Amino acid sequence: MSGNLSFEDVKAAAKSGDIDTVLVCCVDMQGRLMGKRFHVQNFIDSSHEETHCCNYMLATDLEMATPDGYATTSWQAGYGDYVMKPDLSTIRRVPWLEGTCMVLCDLLNHKTHEPVPQSPRQILKVQRERLKALGYEAMMATELEFFLFEQSFRDLAKSGYRELTPISAYNEDYHILQTTKEESIMRPVRNHLFAAGIPIENSKGEAETGQEELNIRYAEALDCADHHTIAKHAVKEIAWAHGRSVTFLPKWNANKVGSSSHVHMSLWQGKTAAFQDPDGDHGMSELMRQFMAGLIEYAADYTCFLAPYVNSYKRFMKGTFAPTRIVWSVDNRTAGFRLCGENSKGVRVECRIGGSDMNPYLAQAALIAAGIKGIEDKLELAPPTGGDIYQNEAARHIPSTLRAATDTLRGSTMLREAMGDDVVDHYVRCAEWEQDEFDKAVTDWEIARGFERA
Repeated sequence: MSGNLSFEDVKAAAKSGDIDTVLVCCVDMQGRLMGKRFHVQNFIDSSHEETHCCNYMLATDLEMATPDGYATTSWQAGYGDYVMKPDLSTIRRVPWLEGTCMVLCDLLNHKTHEPVPQSPRQILKVQRERLKALGYEAMMATELEFFLFEQSFRDLAKSGYRELTPISAYNEDYHILQTTKEESIMRPVRNHLFAAGIPIENSKGEAETGQEELNIRYAEALDCADHHTIAKHAVKEIAWAHGRSVTFLPKWNANKVGSSSHVHMSLWQGKTAAFQDPDGDHGMSELMRQFMAGLIEYAADYTCFLAPYVNSYKRFMKGTFAPTRIVWSVDNRTAGFRLCGENSKGVRVECRIGGSDMNPYLAQAALIAAGIKGIEDKLELAPPTGGDIYQNEAARHIPSTLRAATDTLRGSTMLREAMGDDVVDHYVRCAEWEQDEFDKAVTDWEIARGFERA
């Protein structure tokens, strides 16, 4: 797996005084690290076996509110416990925090010790096993985009987030001079994450003021999701430690482009690239064509897992490099899906729908499920679409609102068969609550537009 310390390494580090704290973490519905800080000796003596958390951990929103309507837990059921079972293969150093290491946990039913089906890590594990039964392994990579701001999280919160100042004043896409000015943050991000066992490739400026991109080397699907989640957490903590702030909100300003999280994927059989066929069109195997056909056929079904909030849909605008249409292309960034590595062993598909706010476990699980369905049903892949796809009126639209995406998720036979009704219903409820909370809000736009003129 993806850690870089063994349990025996932790024992030795504790004895030498090098490690005194263990972050014991699970992943919530929003893709965040949640958990406890253990004294290392307690972790070694007992808590490496298991610890516990309230079972509302998979039934809260971003504010940690406790909405009703979840079958797994409620006030009536008394909000009991889940078991947090450390996956000791994920132990790693946390170099940006003194004397600290981290371990990721799986969530288990407190009574049966069976995996909790609604846990994001478990949802991805199930799809990995389905793929494994077909003889394949998914290799995946995500790109993390975010905005870096001059002010601290505390200062921005005190201002009501009304005085947001990006760390640069101009589009810094690939810009070496401007990103040199940001190395006080980005250099420790790269180096600390690499030292934590995250295979960092590079960082770069992105196509907006203060926008950054962090790229992590491809890995097996579960490792990829673990890397993404830890990296996102680290970026926030490192920025905070330097008196800066970051946001992974996809669209923080209506006049600026949004932040995405593109997902690259391919299937392998051992060391053989199952997506490659030197004699196939663009070097694509029949398996790849079927997998991609599934991705496209069911894109609307799983959009809610790639764009989980109301704000997520503000990003889908033409001319911003965010897709609006469900088609594939050959190396064309205006499409929802892009063929990369044409005619090479690295041939793969990039899904460009996901936003920077996605939970990578849910996103990757949904993509794998759709691809499997394409393979099982031997779906035919339509020809690639070229040109400016924003102007292609014949192509299907990506759902344009959370409400529309939720309706499609609710009715998805494919995802219900792949993940189970309990899982789909759980995340439908999550999306419904987000929409309900937004519908009650009065926005600055409404006040500015109608205060005097209405």
